Amino acid sequence: MWNNNGYPGYGGGYGAPPGPPVSFPSPGFAPGGPPPPGGPYGDRAYTPNYAPPAAYPPPSGYPGQQYHQQYAPPPGPPSFAPPQGPPPMPGYGGPHTPSPQPPPNMGYKAPPGAPHRPPTTHQEYGPSFMGANNQVSHPWFQYSQCTGKRKALCIGINYIKQPQAELKGCINDARNVQRFLQERFGYKQEDIVVLTDDAQNPRQIPTKKNIIDAMQWLVRGAQPNDALFLHFSGHGGQTKDTDGDEADGFDEVIYPVDFKTAGHIVDDTIHEIVVKPLPAGCRLTTIFDSCHSGSALDLPYIYSTEGKIKEPNLAAEAGQGLLSAVGAYARGDMAGVMGSVSSLFKTASGSNKKAEAKARRTKTSPADVISWSGCKDSQTSADAFEAGQATGAMSFVSTSALYLRPEQSYQELLGNIREILRNKYSQKPQLSSSHPIDTSLLFIC
Repeated sequence: MWNNNGYPGYGGGYGAPPGPPVSFPSPGFAPGGPPPPGGPYGDRAYTPNYAPPAAYPPPSGYPGQQYHQQYAPPPGPPSFAPPQGPPPMPGYGGPHTPSPQPPPNMGYKAPPGAPHRPPTTHQEYGPSFMGANNQVSHPWFQYSQCTGKRKALCIGINYIKQPQAELKGCINDARNVQRFLQERFGYKQEDIVVLTDDAQNPRQIPTKKNIIDAMQWLVRGAQPNDALFLHFSGHGGQTKDTDGDEADGFDEVIYPVDFKTAGHIVDDTIHEIVVKPLPAGCRLTTIFDSCHSGSALDLPYIYSTEGKIKEPNLAAEAGQGLLSAVGAYARGDMAGVMGSVSSLFKTASGSNKKAEAKARRTKTSPADVISWSGCKDSQTSADAFEAGQATGAMSFVSTSALYLRPEQSYQELLGNIREILRNKYSQKPQLSSSHPIDTSLLFIC
């Protein structure tokens, strides 16, 4: 295990941001309309485009059929060993201070009643199919009770001394989430790996290789009822989808600190590393505080604030695509025009439906995987400033909501996060899962 001793805490109350977030521009493209290949603009977006990994062939059968067997942990080093030498020097925030506490009134709705813990038995859903020995079966999954081993990986990248890419709050986010997990959910410091680009130890720098190694460490040896946590705060973007599982035609990506030489990490790759190896009943909770992160983990079930699974609204998508095309033309943004027209074509031809069906067929899992993301795939996430400390809006709000009231259902938490952000930011945080979930259940991790 890595022991991340020596990281300071950050304290103080949080107030409302002084104004709208500062935009992180994307060279060569104006906002509005679907993004061109390679990832657009925004506070935590970046534009370089690298080829995504080879397409994964879609298996046949019911949703997630390929997951209903035991997967070995992904290949990689035999262990994610502790770094040698003294822990890295603290880089942000000064000496340890008390945990941040949210303001007493943040626009929360009163809950209708205490949410229940998840059931302990296998849950069946969807249509029946003919299984082994000609027995009628159903797709199934199992909720985690989060009573087993707890492990976490927190990644914060400020892109220090990288012109046009530098952010301010991502390192703070990683350390704040680390402390939040210890204080509110009982994670042990020795079971949390933190990667930041101000670290003194080379193994704790969030390079592409170190991030992938750390993700493999996170899921290695996972068992039912374990609780795993992955947090990423940094730049995100999009690149052309090559395997047909994205309704908008773009894969989501995250950018390691060495993206200029090593390239980005595509959502298909992240899913392959941290979701596919997990057994049924193992919980993985993720927070992606980056631009275009709505489906950064490639989970096929996305939820509305009513707690229902979102289904594509073809009429609304067609109307929005047309509106975006007109707006882009008026601004002289021909790249935006072409992107909007492409989106209209996909809607009219039904390719969005095909992409959704493929995602559910290939990315459904009986493991208990939940992802919170800072915005929709088409939006940017804010690099904010809260009461003297730089922070990501999603990282700050999600932890503040649970500091204020630890026991919330998934639906309540999603609604409260959006309510806090609504008057300050345009981004709409998303909740997605690896299988259909009952959003009235208690959120645990």
